[in-house]
Order: sequence, then C-alpha cells, then structure tokens
Amino acid sequence: MTDKDSSQKEPAAAAESAEAALKTIIDGFLHFHREVFPQQEELFKKLATAQTPRAMFITCADSRIVPELITHSSPGDLFVTRNVGNVVPPYGQMNGGVSTAIEYAVLALGVHHIIVCGHSDCGAMRAVLNPDTLEKMPTVKAWLRHAEVAKTVVHDNCNCATEAESMQVLTEENVIAQLQHLRTHPSVASRMASGQLFIHGWIYSIETSEIRAYDAERDCFLPLDGTLPTPSATPKGRF
Repeated sequence: MTDKDSSQKEPAAAAESAEAALKTIIDGFLHFHREVFPQQEELFKKLATAQTPRAMFITCADSRIVPELITHSSPGDLFVTRNVGNVVPPYGQMNGGVSTAIEYAVLALGVHHIIVCGHSDCGAMRAVLNPDTLEKMPTVKAWLRHAEVAKTVVHDNCNCATEAESMQVLTEENVIAQLQHLRTHPSVASRMASGQLFIHGWIYSIETSEIRAYDAERDCFLPLDGTLPTPSATPKGRF
C-alpha cells in the first residue's frame, strides 16, 4: 500500500468510527425512550414542571465521572455543573456558567448543599503541573489559572517525590481552593452564615469508587465510608 492510499483511508476510517460512535448514542436514547422512560413515566411527569434538587454538584467534565451514578441519584436529585478541573471562579472575576449556576441553585432552587468533587487521574490537574502541554489550548490554559493557587501551595510546601504524589496533593488542594472561591459568592456566604447552606469537598477515586471528603475542623480528607461523622467543609453558622 502506498502512502497516498494510506492517507486516503485514514479520513475514511475516522468518519466511520465517528458514525459508529453517534449510532451508539442514538441507540442508547432509543433504549431509554422505549424501555426505561415508560417504567419511570410518573417521575418524569412530576419533573416536567418543577425541580427540587437535594444538592448542587460541581465536578469535572471528565467523561468517567457520572455524579448520578456514583451517588445513586435519580433525575431531579442533583443540580449538576461540570467543567474542566471542577473549577469555581471567585465571585466577580468571571460572570460565566459556573457563577450563574451557583446563584440560581442557591437563590432560585434553594439547595442546602453544594458539593465540589475532584477525582483521581484528572487531566486538568496534570495540565496544571505541566502547562507546556496547553500551548495549543489557550482557553483551557486561561481557565485553569483558577487552580494556580493550588499549584503554588503544592510547589511551596510539598516535597513530592513523584508526579503521581504531586497529582494527589494537587487534586486535594484544588478542591480546597475551589471551596474558598465558592465562599466568595454573596449568595453562598449569606446562606452559610445563617446555617441554611452547607458546602462539601470530595475526591472520587475512579479505580476504587471510594470518596474522601474534606473536614474543615481537622483540615484533611477523610474516608466517606459511613463509619465516622460525615466530614464537613462548612464552618458553623453565625446567625
């Protein structure tokens, strides 16, 4: 086979693969429409005109993280916001999707919990450690500046022996940093002060399904395994 023949087949193979991927998604929808939806029709009728989610769940856009699956939640239970690196921009810096979703969740939907969830093997955290890999992705690079505080904390205070160790510590520090950013939002600060809103920082392990939760009093991540009081990142309400 000549190089020319090979180059002609590569786009064709890519197109075939893309078509197959879309067909899989459509087949999944048809299964839901024909098999799953009829079994839960009453639930969807209730959800058709209103939502009262139990919590807001801010997590990474990573395709391996499925909030409803790992929390065994049903439609309507979680108000989910996803982005690269589970970032929460500080209030006022960026009037974008995350900030507006937070405000809507707190003031319009009245959620009582906001969970910021990072995860193992996070490509965004690896990019923060290796910014040269983002030279062709200027928008992603700019977005991940919101994780710069976590990177600085790790660089200045952690003598990590390997990149894997740096990744683990950075993932933890990034969740803590985004919790701090979250508290700068006026709606969040007000509801937290009155004891009406509680924030949580989680890290999910893709390989084991375990979750570690940040405990503000102990200033560390503890297993979310039901054997201890639930770790909380929320200070006590003042009013």
